[in-house]
Amino acid sequence: MNRLDIIKAVAKVLSTKGEASKAVETTFETIRLALRQDEKVVISNFGTFRVKARQARTGRNPKTGDTVEVP
Repeated sequence: MNRLDIIKAVAKVLSTKGEASKAVETTFETIRLALRQDEKVVISNFGTFRVKARQARTGRNPKTGDTVEVP
C-alpha cells in the first residue's frame, strides 16, 4: 500500500479525493515535523515512529559504482 492507495481509501469516507489527499498529506507532514523535533510518534493499533541515530557507512552509487559515504 502506498500514499495513493491510502488517499483512495480515505476518499471513500470523505466527500472528495481532494479532501482525502489533504487529510493524508497533513497527517504525514505532522508526523515529519514531530520526528524533526526528536519526538516519538505513537499511533495506537498502527505503529510507532522515531528517529534512530546510526553510524555512517560506506556504500556505492548504483549508477556510477563510485564509493560514497551514507550518513
